[in-house]
Amino acid sequence: MNILLVGGKSHFLQLLIEKLNKEGHRIFILTDEPKSGRPTRKVFETYHFSYEESCIREVVESIQPDETIFLGAFDTNYKWAELKSHAGAFSAGLMNVLSAFVGCSTGRFIYLSSEEVFQQEFTDAISEDETPAAVTAKGQALAVGEGICKYYRDMGKDVVTLRLDHMYGMPESALEAKNMIGRMCVEALETREILVGKWQRAALLHESDAVEFIYRVVAAKEPKYGLYHISSGEPISQQTMAEALVKGFDGEIAIMENPKEPRWEPVLSNTRYAEEFGIRIFHTPEKELPPIAKHINRNATEFARIEVRPKGIIGKIHRWIKEFLPAVFPFLENMVCFIPFFMLNNRAVGREYFQNIDFYLLYVLLFAIVYGQQQATFSSLLAVAGYTFRQMYHRSGFDVMLDYNTYIWIAQLLILGLAVGYMRDRLRVLEDEGKNEVKFLSKQIDDIADINVSNVRIKEMLSTQIVNQNDSFGKLYEVTSSLDKYEPGEVLFYAAEVLAQLMGSKDVAIYSVANRSYARLFSATSQKARSLGNSINYVEMEEMYEQLQERKVYINKNMDERYPLMADAIYSEENMQLILMVWGIPWERMTLGQANMLTVIGYLIQNAVLRANRYMSALEEQRYIEGTNILGQEAFRSLVKAYMNARNKELTECALILIDTGEVPKEEAGHTLSKMIRQSDFLGELEDGNLYALLANTNEKSAEMVETRFQEAGFECSIQEDDVV
Repeated sequence: MNILLVGGKSHFLQLLIEKLNKEGHRIFILTDEPKSGRPTRKVFETYHFSYEESCIREVVESIQPDETIFLGAFDTNYKWAELKSHAGAFSAGLMNVLSAFVGCSTGRFIYLSSEEVFQQEFTDAISEDETPAAVTAKGQALAVGEGICKYYRDMGKDVVTLRLDHMYGMPESALEAKNMIGRMCVEALETREILVGKWQRAALLHESDAVEFIYRVVAAKEPKYGLYHISSGEPISQQTMAEALVKGFDGEIAIMENPKEPRWEPVLSNTRYAEEFGIRIFHTPEKELPPIAKHINRNATEFARIEVRPKGIIGKIHRWIKEFLPAVFPFLENMVCFIPFFMLNNRAVGREYFQNIDFYLLYVLLFAIVYGQQQATFSSLLAVAGYTFRQMYHRSGFDVMLDYNTYIWIAQLLILGLAVGYMRDRLRVLEDEGKNEVKFLSKQIDDIADINVSNVRIKEMLSTQIVNQNDSFGKLYEVTSSLDKYEPGEVLFYAAEVLAQLMGSKDVAIYSVANRSYARLFSATSQKARSLGNSINYVEMEEMYEQLQERKVYINKNMDERYPLMADAIYSEENMQLILMVWGIPWERMTLGQANMLTVIGYLIQNAVLRANRYMSALEEQRYIEGTNILGQEAFRSLVKAYMNARNKELTECALILIDTGEVPKEEAGHTLSKMIRQSDFLGELEDGNLYALLANTNEKSAEMVETRFQEAGFECSIQEDDVV
């Protein structure tokens, strides 16, 4: 399946990627993070776009995901402490991604929420029917996201919400240490003590277990509900958590009771999920918390960054200077530059060469051109003050105020200064708009180029797979169709060889089902493949039998040596005919993708086998000597030849025994001897007219036992070492 993961880089995301990759899925990532030099491991393609951009629809169209997992509460792209300034960012991004998914894909959308949507006091486990009650910005954003998902779910879309209860794990950065365990560890680093609530408890869920539980929903054909709580279901006290964390720190860490008596942490009920999918916890807090604390302690500077600020009056002055100096600097620069222009103006008065130059006007225009209207206004005020001060050398202030030339000069100064300042501000706005437009269009072009490169890569990959790849349908059909060139009696022998080639294993066995309990080994490619024996009671192999009975591929996840690593059954109508068994597969290839390939190979082999069986059944009467269970010369010769060729290729073991019936008629001898051999063995004649017994899957020692049995019945016989056909 194509699976799209929407979220930022984190340890949790990497665990999801590894799980999905192991199961044989193709993984795509959509993240708001900037591009980095190193691509994410085991990911087919990564898209670096904001969730709110319009190109998200094109991304989803190019991927056509079967499953989309929106990390939501665990997306490191969101700085939840800063979310108040852009409260709609989370829901807007979710809405855009979800709309693109609904419009372009027919798969399933999984939204990950958390227990933070419940921030009131609950004394009992919370069921899925409880209405969210969030207080913090993050909790409210997550609750809004759940509402958006419910809206699309009510429209009939396959949208599932999963609330993960107090998930914790090994953090890679400070952004991942925002959960309860991370906060307690950071608190221990900064204060050398951990505050715990006397009555506080929480059901901690390790991220590795969470990944397994999420995948069960991903793999489910049709989940019964649209909302599930995923919880360990085993609440532990904060005191117990703190005691486990202290083991991972260097030095003494004090565990103190929190005097503020914090609210009760919610505990989610996992009953609904457990009834449908089952829950088994592998990672317990007692075992996992000390290594987490040790990791955070070892990287203390990464997780506990404390800004050192001056205290008291000095600190206030420091912060004031830091905040206001950038804003005040242009005014200070203006005042400093006013001094030389004031001096130049005073020097120019009464001079023949400079009397027509207005230095104050040049001063105002200079700051209007550089800074715009604001500084043009301020420089105009300074120029007016300087002009008035200079005039008062020879005139009174009242006389200056009554001179209309003064007001004409001031009006000229303000009009020119403000006009030039306005044009400067307007040009700056147009310049910024142009830069933003170019930046936006350049980003759009880059986005289109990235999408096109990805589409070309996918197209080339799929084209190559169709033509060349070993597990393409064309290649599978080409190899399995080679069975058609063999005689009907040879098909099953070479089916094992074909299966080994396609599965990339040297250890393959095919068992023929004899009755409702037993199956007999028909062909095998190695001694390892013969390790279960020539005959097995497959019903007693319960773990495998249950899967085969449901027509599913059995995968030996527990690596039990009593079972093959993978097995599949071939059915004819409602009856199990053959069991295909495979060993020698690396653990990382025991995936859903490999199981699907075994199913396809089984169906293709089934067609060849059933054709051969139908052919043999149609000639059943012609193959046997009339009135006996002895094969005729032509049929028996063909069968012996098939077994001998297979034995030479080490696909099976067999033995041929020559029987001297003496005076006993062959019909009577055949009736007597048939009771001494298995259903999988054959009696028949060859061109020399003698009677032979062909013993399938029989080594030399077993053949000698059968030979002794025949001799005790009064028949002289001998094992034929050389081929007689």
